[in-house]
Amino acid sequence: MIDRKLNFSIRRQCALLGVARNRLDSKVSSERPENLEVMRLLDERYLEKPSHGVLRMQDYLLDKGYEVNEKRVRRLMRKMGLMAIYPKPNLSRLGMASYIYPYLLRNLNNTRSNQVWAIDITYIPMSKGFMYLIAIIDLHSRFLVSWGLSNTLDVESSHRVLREAIKNHGKPQIMNSDQGSQFTCKEWVAYLNKEEISISMDGKGRALDNIFIERLWRSVKYDYVYLNPAQTGDELYRGLTQYFRDYNESSHQGINRKKPVEVYQKVV
Repeated sequence: MIDRKLNFSIRRQCALLGVARNRLDSKVSSERPENLEVMRLLDERYLEKPSHGVLRMQDYLLDKGYEVNEKRVRRLMRKMGLMAIYPKPNLSRLGMASYIYPYLLRNLNNTRSNQVWAIDITYIPMSKGFMYLIAIIDLHSRFLVSWGLSNTLDVESSHRVLREAIKNHGKPQIMNSDQGSQFTCKEWVAYLNKEEISISMDGKGRALDNIFIERLWRSVKYDYVYLNPAQTGDELYRGLTQYFRDYNESSHQGINRKKPVEVYQKVV
């Protein structure tokens, strides 16, 4: 229903339709065609082998017929926001970082909606470029609380998705994230503290700390993104809107074949 040819702004149209403006940022980031293909392969491999770092990814690309040097693989993985998940030495030093918080979910009895939310960002390949998808899910119900698209890995995009989630669904008791730069910064931490939301962060190198949102990424990519590579940001937005509506309204084995939207609304 958004029409960019009308004589009044997209922001005004979004306001009238009750649509979040941050979901309609249709400017697609791009790279050279060969790099886009390499990034698509890296993305698919990372879903299967998140412990693979630059050198193992380089070997994988070589097996696929792409002679890509180590420097290029590292640059593209950083641009995609991919970091190998494996235990690293001297992890205790992480505690000195001003904005890194402990993981609060271990042995937590998660019994209700809005007790714990998890946020993450993933790379979305497109026909002629890529975007980033930010999503927040309620861990008790698996309900997708809010999501948005961005053409950069900036801090503000994650903040917009969180503010929209709180506006529409109230506040969680705990917000869990990884230790990415978007979540270990002054602005993110200050906002959560102001809202009196407890901050939890995955342990660096721990593959299972945010497993439920990782499963969401696998589902959306294998069931939709890879099968329907979008041409534009608007096309991607429309497709994801339908996909996430179906996701929230379909039964999930992880919650005893119930629907996330029903579990979420029943307890919240």
